[in-house]
Amino acid sequence: MRTQTKLEKKRATRGQTPIFFEFFAGGGMARIGLGDRWRCAFANDFDPKKCAAYRANFGGKDLVETDIATLTLDDLPDVRPDLVWASFPCQDLSLAGARGGITASRSGAFFPFWRLVEGLIEDNRAPKLIVLENVAGLLTSNGGGDFAALAGLMTKRGYKVSTCVIDASQFTPQSRPRLFILGFGPGAGIPADTIAAQPPPALEAAIDALPPRVRRNVAPARTPHGPRSNIALKDIVDWNGGDWHPPAQTRKLIAMMNPQQRRRLKSLMNSGKPIAGTGFRRMRTEKGKTVQRFEARFDGLAGCLRTPAGGSSRQVLIAIENGKARTRLLNAREAARLMGLPDDYVLPENANAALKLCGDGVCPPVVQWLAAHILEPALFSVEARAAA
Repeated sequence: MRTQTKLEKKRATRGQTPIFFEFFAGGGMARIGLGDRWRCAFANDFDPKKCAAYRANFGGKDLVETDIATLTLDDLPDVRPDLVWASFPCQDLSLAGARGGITASRSGAFFPFWRLVEGLIEDNRAPKLIVLENVAGLLTSNGGGDFAALAGLMTKRGYKVSTCVIDASQFTPQSRPRLFILGFGPGAGIPADTIAAQPPPALEAAIDALPPRVRRNVAPARTPHGPRSNIALKDIVDWNGGDWHPPAQTRKLIAMMNPQQRRRLKSLMNSGKPIAGTGFRRMRTEKGKTVQRFEARFDGLAGCLRTPAGGSSRQVLIAIENGKARTRLLNAREAARLMGLPDDYVLPENANAALKLCGDGVCPPVVQWLAAHILEPALFSVEARAAA
């Protein structure tokens, strides 16, 4: 059983249970990360399969399944939320996509969300905290204009903003950097140790490029430090299950590696140790010709999970054991483990739906860290009591 922190004991004594609204809720991964110390009063998503997974794991009492653009203030509970969380669509902001930006069709769903936040503010129910989560590419999309637009909207409404990039690899064996934009409003203080002394260069550059009136209310947030989790990819792999490729298909994938990677693979096979890696098929230009390569990694991490939109976006698992290599597609339960979901989390039965759920989600252990080290101190610290 997890021991309560001093802050949690103090909050429990006062009978304080923070309330949150979860927009673009997906399968409820932010809810898992926040845990039982928080109470969900409202959740929204429009994807039927994700909503079915949400209900399977949490029930449907708090969930409204509809396009966010159809919601009005009357659809929200008549309470002031301590936190509003929004993991809004990333497809138009990702470096892997066309990068249409925040005004494009999918990522543009942010604006109906913000209309609801402004409605809460006008109704004297301003959220104490706002968290926006998206891909790190948001920092540079539209030449930094999208990040400036979001920060500008928040600061204009009186929120102090702190922002950071956290890689899920600190907690799970998956390379998954994500941008978190944190808004601190009335009733939420910003403890001094929230601010990062030395932010990553890309984040520092994005903040420095903001208009002066916005920049003075934006600061980098600290991130987890120290060694990453000791859980490696091989620890979450189902070694005895799965639909393994025929040997000929595995040989074809290996032949698609560049010579250096094939030598690396041979060395690992000769080591006699069980090793797991993952790879993607990618198109590369070499000596003026376009060739398809299978690019693998064996550093104990999987590549960033994606939604299974096409064959090349499906991550291939490479399992090395007893001097031999086997390959197959990463399965849904393995993807869930890479996200930090417990094995009793109910996934959609359809594999593609389950992979989409995971690929679109936020990593719960990252949310848990943010809650414990930034969000909860912001609500219950001395600074918060002074801001209330």
